[in-house]
Amino acid sequence: MKYKLLALDMDGTVLNSDKKITARTKAAILNLMKRGIYVVVSTGRGLSELTDYREDFSAMNYGILISGGLLYDFFKDAPIKVHGLDEKTILQLIDFGLEERAMIHLHTVRDGVAREEDIQNMAAFHMEIYQDMFNRVCTRCDDPKEYVRTHPGEVVKINIYNRGQAARDRILERIKLMNLSISFAEAFNLEISPANITKASGLVELCKILKLDISETVAIGDAPNDTEILQTAGLAVAMGNATDEIKKIADFVTLDNDNDGVAAAIDKVFSC
Repeated sequence: MKYKLLALDMDGTVLNSDKKITARTKAAILNLMKRGIYVVVSTGRGLSELTDYREDFSAMNYGILISGGLLYDFFKDAPIKVHGLDEKTILQLIDFGLEERAMIHLHTVRDGVAREEDIQNMAAFHMEIYQDMFNRVCTRCDDPKEYVRTHPGEVVKINIYNRGQAARDRILERIKLMNLSISFAEAFNLEISPANITKASGLVELCKILKLDISETVAIGDAPNDTEILQTAGLAVAMGNATDEIKKIADFVTLDNDNDGVAAAIDKVFSC
């Protein structure tokens, strides 16, 4: 099989534990694109959260962002497809989060939005590794519900960062029957998107645009929010640091993200 597209998760996959892309991994990705292979990020991050990596991804045309809620053309700096949550649902989800004293993080096409008090206290939500980035790129709001009301139709996804497992489980129980896509990437978070919107749906949409068969794609990931895209792609690769569940559904397991697992996978899959 001659694969024509590689979809890469970011945190825990392309990025090492310091949230950096190593020189080896960057070179492997760039070489692949020079050979005419599409390389795209498939991430829960929004556009603003890619700011630190714009130079690294300068040759990359497309991104599957916000867990499939946003298909983006980097060269045109414009969205291709946007799948957003409806206002009533967002407001209800915010209430659930606030009742648990959780951090509410809203994704729009171009911005991440959160309260200042939560950004300055991200350790309480087990998200301290992202605090520097949030300080630099996040839009502040005093009241997330008011933000939603004054920016109708703009919110694509909501993240709820909880203080612990019990709080996350209580919210999860309340939203199970709401016909939403729910995924997990960090310790006690909930990433909530419209029904059937996942990284996998974004990959399918992109393949239609590029006139590729889904069997011609490779996906690499590490966390539960990569499950659907790994099950959908023609070849599924799990990082060495992936969860056991992700490793079980992968075609093979590469090295971990602190040992250039993405570069090793590229060498193995695209060596011909």
